[in-house]
Amino acid sequence: MTSTPYWVAGKATTSGEELAVTHPYDGSQVGTTSWATADDVERAVAAAAAVSDSFAKAPAHVRAAALDHVSRRIAERADEIAALITAENGKPMKWARGEVARAVSTFRWGAEEARRFSGTLQRLDTDAGGEGRMAVVRRVTYGPVLAISPFNFPLNLVAHKVAPALAVGAPVVVKPAPATPLTALLLGEILAETDLPEGSWSVLPVPNDQMDPLVQDPRLPVVSFTGSGPVGWSILDRVPRKHVTLELGGNAAVVVCADTTGAELDRAASRIATFAMYQAGQSCISVQRVYADASVYDELTAKVVAASEALVTGDPRDEKTDVGPVIDERAAERIESWVSDAVGAGARLLTGGTRDGATVAPTVLADVPDEAKVSCEEVFGPVVVLAPVGSVDEAFERVNASRYGLQAGVFTRDLGIAFRAGVELEVGGVVVGDVPSFRADQMPYGGAKESGVGREGVAAAMADLTYERVTVLTGISV
Repeated sequence: MTSTPYWVAGKATTSGEELAVTHPYDGSQVGTTSWATADDVERAVAAAAAVSDSFAKAPAHVRAAALDHVSRRIAERADEIAALITAENGKPMKWARGEVARAVSTFRWGAEEARRFSGTLQRLDTDAGGEGRMAVVRRVTYGPVLAISPFNFPLNLVAHKVAPALAVGAPVVVKPAPATPLTALLLGEILAETDLPEGSWSVLPVPNDQMDPLVQDPRLPVVSFTGSGPVGWSILDRVPRKHVTLELGGNAAVVVCADTTGAELDRAASRIATFAMYQAGQSCISVQRVYADASVYDELTAKVVAASEALVTGDPRDEKTDVGPVIDERAAERIESWVSDAVGAGARLLTGGTRDGATVAPTVLADVPDEAKVSCEEVFGPVVVLAPVGSVDEAFERVNASRYGLQAGVFTRDLGIAFRAGVELEVGGVVVGDVPSFRADQMPYGGAKESGVGREGVAAAMADLTYERVTVLTGISV
């Protein structure tokens, strides 16, 4: 099996330290790469620092053309990339194809935003002391970006770091998750086809326990991290003077109001079941908690159970599979133990709760104590918790009781409740008429409370990677 190279300042490189990648479903080896050496890491960082000033000044059309190329090539190689995502991540093919399509859009948005990333003019003669003056307000990069990506979206969450960085002219050093490096390395292969300058990007497999020197390196003034909360907050604590963006966990909630009946209740149940279990629940905005008005709770519960049991669980390479394995057996064992603990504390297991290797059956729980981990922590598995509420006020209060706040969904036809949700729910995004798992790649995306700081979404991330610089012109006609 040929080893996949990693990328140092745009150049394909290998080392003698093999990293084998295995399929989460059956443990078969799907590919190999190698760990980046300390010397290679140094070369990548030094190259990023060396090119930082010139790359920031590169014409917009240069950056946009490269991003257009990446978008087009991902589309052309879509089937190959989707199969690779499924192989190293265990994501069912239908969801892997969706991830590829989203990455095509993410890089396309990057190209479009690069072309319109312009300053603004502000007249200053609004007071007498500012007569004859105008301000030119532009955004400039902090410098090179260290981008640390997770295993659950090995392509699109890398895209959400690479596309905005390249669009604003910030060199980016990508550190993919050790469980799923191959997709990011394939993206490097596509980047290598562009005319981007040497040093503007690198993709380096580095063991998690060897990341501290990279995180603390002063030549990387920006750290963009997506992953678990404890790791993310520890990064922020270690480098308080850096610009750190964190997209962390959640335990996304859905509110189903009393006016959700008939066909709308059927749709709500289907969406809840699908997006509690999609990608084996390994999404920060997969449905984990459902608060349904008592008048519709029993009917909704029966429908969610039926819809969950109808999902096909098994080999993610099978086109019919809806739910595949989690990333490894250790994660599956943890999920199984959390479900068992909840049942031991009085929860009712309505369906699921079983495990076969790394595959956890779609699981629906009721009567779960609020302090149970499946309720108050991020399960990151195919588990959903249902609870009745007596009012919208109670539902919103229970959504907000979480220390997380990424996104929430509200099923209602009442415009007043919809606007209340947008004002009162302590989350980064509220999705009305659907589950919180909806995300458009051009919209601002991020959390409140312990779900992180900063925003993804191409234009929002471009703003996050830059700061405003003001040039005041004096003695001019305004």
